Amino acid sequence: MVESERMTPLERRAAFSLAALFLIRMLGLFMILPVFTLYAQELPDSTPTLIGLAVGIYGLTQAVFQMPFGLASDHFGRKKVLYAGLCIFAFGSAVAALSDTMMGIIIGRALQGAGAIAATVMALAADLTREEHRTKAMAVIGASIGLSFSLSLVFGPLLNPWIGVPGLFWLTGIFALAGMVVVRFVVPDPVDSRFHRDTEPVPAQFKMVLADGQLARLDFGIFALHLILTANFVVIPLALRDYAGLPAEQHWWVYLIVMLIALGAMVPFVIRAEKHRRMKQVLLGAIAVIGAAELAMAMVSASLWLLVGVLLVFFVAFNVLEATLPSLIAKTAPPDKKGTAMGIYSSSQFFGAFCGGFFGGTIYHYFQLPAVFFFCAFVALAWLVVASSMRNPRYLSSFMLRIDDGLTDDDGKKLAVQLTAVRGVAEAVVVPRDGVAYLKVDQHALDRDGLLRFSAAEG
Repeated sequence: MVESERMTPLERRAAFSLAALFLIRMLGLFMILPVFTLYAQELPDSTPTLIGLAVGIYGLTQAVFQMPFGLASDHFGRKKVLYAGLCIFAFGSAVAALSDTMMGIIIGRALQGAGAIAATVMALAADLTREEHRTKAMAVIGASIGLSFSLSLVFGPLLNPWIGVPGLFWLTGIFALAGMVVVRFVVPDPVDSRFHRDTEPVPAQFKMVLADGQLARLDFGIFALHLILTANFVVIPLALRDYAGLPAEQHWWVYLIVMLIALGAMVPFVIRAEKHRRMKQVLLGAIAVIGAAELAMAMVSASLWLLVGVLLVFFVAFNVLEATLPSLIAKTAPPDKKGTAMGIYSSSQFFGAFCGGFFGGTIYHYFQLPAVFFFCAFVALAWLVVASSMRNPRYLSSFMLRIDDGLTDDDGKKLAVQLTAVRGVAEAVVVPRDGVAYLKVDQHALDRDGLLRFSAAEG
C-alpha cells in the first residue's frame, strides 16, 4: 500500500471529534479565569491567596494525574479512562458550583484538574491515525486548545451577568457530560490500542529526558509562560474594573478585540520562525516583549485604552510562544523519546499554572496589584536568561515508518544504519517491539521514495 497523502474519513473524524472533546473540556476550565477574582471577593472566607489558589489549583492536579491516566489507558482501555476522567471533571464542577466557601471551590477546582484526560486523548488519537498523518491530527487537537482559551476569555465575562460564576461551573459540568456523548457516539472505537512512544511517556526515559539541558530550558519556558498567564488573571479583572473603571459586564469586549487581533498578528512571527529558520530569535524576542508588557501593565493600568493596548501586545507574544514552544520540543527531543518529552513539557505547563495562581494571589495579598505584574516581569527576565543559552534548533521533523514485525534487536540496529544513509534522514531509532522506526528528517532534502522502500506498508 502506497502512503496516502490524505487522511481517511475515519482519521478526520477521529481528529475533529477528539479536538471537540478537548475544546469543551478546556473551555470549562478557562471560562472562570476572567471573572473569578471579582466573584470570589464577595465570599466570606475569601483572601487573595485563596483566590489565586482556586484559580491555579487545577494545574497541580492536572500535572500530577495526566501521565498516570495515559498509562492507565494502555491497560484499561482509552474510552473507559476518558469516561472516568470526564466523570471526575463533572463532579468537581458540581462541587465548585454548590460551594459558597473558598475551600469548597478549591476542592472542586482540584477535582476538575484531576480528571486529566489530555494524555489519554493523545494516545487515542495515535490509535486512530496512521503514522504519516499523526502530526496532522495532533495539530488539529492543538488548535482546539488555543481556540478554547480565546473563546473562554470572551464567553466567561459575557455569560457571567446572566448565570454567575456558580452557573459557569454548572455549565462546565454540562460540557463534561456532552464530552461523554462525543466519546460514545462520535469518537471512533480503536481497532487496536497499543503503546505509542511518539505520544505517550515511557517511565524508563524520564531520567534521561529530565537530564537533557535543551529540553529542560523549554520545560522551564512553558512553566514560566503559564505561571505569568495565570498570575495575570488573578489581577487583570481587578485592573480593568477598579483601576481602569470598566464595569465587569463589559470586560468581554476587551478580550474579544484583543484575542481577535492577537491571533492574526502572531501569524507572521510564527511563519518567520519556522519558514525562515529564526526560531531562537523569535523566541527570545517574544519573551522580551512579554517582560516589557508586564512592566507596562504595572504602570498603565489606570488608563483603559493603554491597558487594552498592552494586553494586545502581551497576547501577540503569548500566542507566538504557545505556537513555537511545542515545535521546539518536537525538534529537540530524540526521535524515540518524543512522547516522554511532550509529557514532561505538558506537566510543566500545568504546574506553572498552579504556581502562577498561588504566587499571584499571595503577592497581591501582601503587596497590591502592581507588584504582581513586576513579579511576572522578573519571571520573564529569568526565562530570557535561561533561553538565551539555548542552542539553535535543528530544523528537523519527526517521521515514523512502519517496519516488518519480527525483527530482532540486531536487525533493528542494521536497519537504523540503512535508514540514516537515506538522503534527508538525520537520526533513526528502530524499536522492533513497536514495529516502528522513529526518525528525524529534513523535509526539504528528504528522499521520500527511498525511505518508503523500507516501510512494511510498501510490502
